[in-house]
Amino acid sequence: MKNGSLANNSEMKLPTHTGTHIDAPGHVYDHYFDAGFDVDTLDLEVLNGPALLVDVPRDKNLTADVMQSLHIPKGVKRVLFRTLNTDRRLMWKKAFDTSYVGFMKDGAQWLVDNTDIKLVGIDYLSVAAFDDLLPAHLVFLKSREIILVEGLKLDDIEAGLYTVHCLPLRLLGAEGSPIRCILIK
Repeated sequence: MKNGSLANNSEMKLPTHTGTHIDAPGHVYDHYFDAGFDVDTLDLEVLNGPALLVDVPRDKNLTADVMQSLHIPKGVKRVLFRTLNTDRRLMWKKAFDTSYVGFMKDGAQWLVDNTDIKLVGIDYLSVAAFDDLLPAHLVFLKSREIILVEGLKLDDIEAGLYTVHCLPLRLLGAEGSPIRCILIK
């Protein structure tokens, strides 16, 4: 308004996979992208509801062995994974850190094959470990049944049951979207 405008008006330009965000299947599958399976087609009932926050053994990526050791009960549909990433406060750092903890392909496959989970949330910018970036994403997004929530800030939140609310922007044709994701005890 200082320049004579009637109102202040901010502008925003950022990639859709910025900060806390979700991945739609078209993020890694071009045929899903072409078919229109964008963030607007994701199931809001999966993005909102009861969720289990679990602590992952530190200094380990999420492998099949780690997943099995977590003993996630059948019927749980939403799980948020707190890892060493939270301890290291990686979500608060400006530079991308490739040493973050994430899923390996075998851990993603174990989750798909042995649980009822439909929402996977993790405390860094990618659900997949940097060394297994594409393979783990491909496993999770292949069926279009699992929604990935990446970049959660889980500092000072205890493991346990919560209600999660994750709301993407309505971006037609986008393979990802920043989201506001909150936990309620």
